[in-house]
Amino acid sequence: MAVVLLMALPVQADGYETNGYETNGYDTHWYYEVDKQSTWQGDLASRLKAIEGVFEGELGVYVQNLVSGEAFSWRADDPWYLASLIKIPVAAQVLAERQAGALTLDERLTLAQSDFVDGAGPTNWHDPGAPISIRYLLEQMITVSDNTATDMLIDRVELEAVNQRARTMIASSGGNPDDIGPISKLVGVRQGVYGELHPDARALGGMDFIALRQHAVSQRAQALARALGVSTEFFTQPDYDHAFDAYEATGENVGTLRAFGDLLASLHGGMNDLSAEQRQTLLAVMQRTSSGKRRLKAGLGSGVSFAHKTGTQQRRSCDAGIAKRDNVEKTTEGPWVIVSCARGPVAVCAHERALASVGEVLRYSGALGKPW
Repeated sequence: MAVVLLMALPVQADGYETNGYETNGYDTHWYYEVDKQSTWQGDLASRLKAIEGVFEGELGVYVQNLVSGEAFSWRADDPWYLASLIKIPVAAQVLAERQAGALTLDERLTLAQSDFVDGAGPTNWHDPGAPISIRYLLEQMITVSDNTATDMLIDRVELEAVNQRARTMIASSGGNPDDIGPISKLVGVRQGVYGELHPDARALGGMDFIALRQHAVSQRAQALARALGVSTEFFTQPDYDHAFDAYEATGENVGTLRAFGDLLASLHGGMNDLSAEQRQTLLAVMQRTSSGKRRLKAGLGSGVSFAHKTGTQQRRSCDAGIAKRDNVEKTTEGPWVIVSCARGPVAVCAHERALASVGEVLRYSGALGKPW
C-alpha cells in the first residue's frame, strides 16, 4: 500500500530548497547557479514526505546532476551523523599518498592487538602480528565497512591529513568545508559515546569496546559500570541512546548532506592533487560495496551502476554514492550524486526499507532522468 501511495502522489511545488549559497569566502560553484525548479522536484518532495510518514522517522536527501548541475535538497543542510561515510575521505587520502609515492598498496601494516575495533569486517579474524596489505585494508574498509581496517589506515596516513582531505574535496566542488565536522578514528567514536556516560570510558581501548558490544544496547550502561568499577549513579546520561545523542552534538563525524555531496562530486569532477587514475581506483572499489544491498541500490533497480558507501550507527543509517544509468538517451542524464540518511526507529531494517523507498521515488519522480 505504501508503494501505491508513493506512485500516486500528485505533483507539488513546495517543500524543497532552491537557494544557492556563498559562505566563508568559498566561491559559489556553477551548479548552484542553474535553474533548480524542474517539475520533478515538487513531486519528489511530496513522495519523500509520504515515506517519512510510513517510516516514522526523518530522512535527509541530496541529489545532484553532475552534468546539468541541477540539485535537490530535503533536509540536506541540516547536520547529520555520517557514520561510516567518513571512510571515503580516508580512502582518498590513502590514494593521494600512493600518487605522491609515500606508500604503495602492496605495503603491509602489522596488525596489533590495540588495533582491533568492534564492527563488521574480516580484519578482526587475523591474529595480532599479522602483516596485512594496504590494498586489502582499503578494499575491506569500503566494501564491507571494516572498522579495524579503517583505523589502521588512518594511523598510516594520519588523522589530520584525512580531515584536510575531506575539506579539500568539498572545497574543490565549490562547497563549504566548514559544513562537515572533524573526522575521528572509529575507536574514538566509542570513546566519545561511552565517555558521555562516564569520562573514564575515554581511556578504554578497542578490546574493551568489543567486550561491551557483546551486551544488548539496553544493558551496555550497566556493563560499562562494571568494567569501570563505578555505579551508574555517577553516569551523566541515562542510557546509551542519550549518550549517543550527546556525542553527536559534539559535531564529530557530523556534516550536511550537501557538503558530503560536494565531497563525492570531487571524485567525478576532479581535484588538483588527485589524478583521474586514483579517483577511478576509489570509484571501482566503491562499485564493489556489498553492504547496503537493501538500501538505495535496491530502490534504484537494475540498469543503474552505483559506486557507494553505507554507514550505520545507533538509530542512524546512511547510503551515498555516484549513480550512472545504462544506455541513457541524453548526455545530460547523469551521473548523479545521491546522499541519503535516516534517523529514528531502532530497527535497521526499517531504515533500509525507507532508504530503498528513496531510491524508488528517485526513479518514479524523474530526478534521475526519464522514469523507468
